[in-house]
Amino acid sequence: MIDGHRRPRGPYTVGAALLGHLVPAALERSGSLVAAYDIEIRAVAPGLRDLVPARRATLGADLTDDERILVPAPRRTLRLANGIAEFVRDVVPPGSTLVVCNGAQADPTDVELLDVLMRRIPPSVLEITVYLGGPEPPPDTRDADGLWAIVDRGVREGFLHAVVELAGRGLALSEPGGEQWWRFAQRAATALGGLGRREGARELWEEARRSSQDPAVHAAGAYGLAMLDARHPDPAQRDLGRARGWINEAIAISTLLPDPLQRAFKLGFDRNGLALIELRQGRAPQALALVESAIELARELGDRHPLHRMVLLANRAQLLAALGRSKEALEDWAAAIAIDPMFPDSYVDRGNLLFELGRHHEALADYEAALRVGPPLPEAHYNRAELRIVQGDVPGALADLDRVIDLDPGYVDAYVNRAGLLAFLERDEEARADTTTGLALSPGNPHLLTVLGQLETGAGRLAEARRALDSAVERAPGLAAAWGNRGVLRYAAGDPEGAVADLTQAIGLDPQPDLYVNRAVALRALGRTAEAEADDARAAQQPG
Repeated sequence: MIDGHRRPRGPYTVGAALLGHLVPAALERSGSLVAAYDIEIRAVAPGLRDLVPARRATLGADLTDDERILVPAPRRTLRLANGIAEFVRDVVPPGSTLVVCNGAQADPTDVELLDVLMRRIPPSVLEITVYLGGPEPPPDTRDADGLWAIVDRGVREGFLHAVVELAGRGLALSEPGGEQWWRFAQRAATALGGLGRREGARELWEEARRSSQDPAVHAAGAYGLAMLDARHPDPAQRDLGRARGWINEAIAISTLLPDPLQRAFKLGFDRNGLALIELRQGRAPQALALVESAIELARELGDRHPLHRMVLLANRAQLLAALGRSKEALEDWAAAIAIDPMFPDSYVDRGNLLFELGRHHEALADYEAALRVGPPLPEAHYNRAELRIVQGDVPGALADLDRVIDLDPGYVDAYVNRAGLLAFLERDEEARADTTTGLALSPGNPHLLTVLGQLETGAGRLAEARRALDSAVERAPGLAAAWGNRGVLRYAAGDPEGAVADLTQAIGLDPQPDLYVNRAVALRALGRTAEAEADDARAAQQPG
């Protein structure tokens, strides 16, 4: 039995204990299997690091605290959990059992891991029982220095819930405004923002401003407050004017910092933040100029802050691509990847640009590189599926989409694409199951409603199809597939004039060959033969 209470050991208390039991025996049987999951094992069970060397180490692993500027997103723990689940599934003897007590007090990392283990490993291989209660561990007597080690690990690995909880305790044990207090405050506020708890983050940044007269603290606080507004996932809730005010304050303070290296780094960091605000206000050229000025400042840092340079190059690549300067964007992606070849996001982003440029073999190589260098990555599988659809590899695309949903059952876009492919293959019941699951996750999703309307039309349930497609058109008037499918429905319902109107709207949005063919059918039904023949000719001229 494993005691899952988070108090003594923090994140992955259960995961570390489980791996501590399995990894030594697995090393004796298959060192290569253990090596294949080096990132996951070393992150979840740091006590095994001497046994499991780092085979895929990112640049950030060896940097000093002030140079580690990237905080992993909350979804990283799902990637780690999936990797651990696959490792456990491969090494655990069939018929094994895992019993955990104090499940109600487990860290969120362990709660997620147990969920993934139960979902992905059959009970016949590993039967898992979790008891919510259990013996109460001794009180935690660690002082602020002892807490800092776990907080620092949490920041490095993306264990954001633990960072918030333990840094909060560290704050209570530290003198407000002091250096130790500031370290905890900065990490806690960053973690709160990453978890979407923006008001808590805002309060902490404001408290830091009230507690300190250090210019660096005020610059960091102003930057943090700016990013809470600029990065809000809901565009309607972004206050870009307030964000600009805060980032301008950060830049003003950073300009006056006395240390030239600190000034060059912090000023470049802040200008990069202002570039995001400019971009979100529709001013891509101004954003590009700011990032380029930050890159110039980074040259003053010599070999220091390589992650900062990588981020700036990646950001410039994104802006160059948005401005149609693809060749320069690809050069920046190559430079960013050269700085840290083990950072998967760079491969995914470059692969997306290559995909848009029609350079499919290169895009495929980048997606597969992203899958090799880190734990399981649903996004890379999803993007590879889209590439395979374009290449006509429907079985390969379905396999990738199956993998995405296996890794992340909440990935709505994967249900959209898989439902569409299954409908194309006339596997209607499976497609319907995906639309049902997807709509439960994302009620009113217009893409899923479009597939549902197509399925209902094929089944002869025209009233149900019309409701679904009317809703899709209302929610997403720019979605060509919704108009096209409603056009097909209206023709089936005996309304060729309505069919022509909807198909014309769809063609205006996305002139695909099948839309011209379908409109030709409706035009012939109306006796408009010449127009129908013209549509047939247009369909023949369209690619694909």
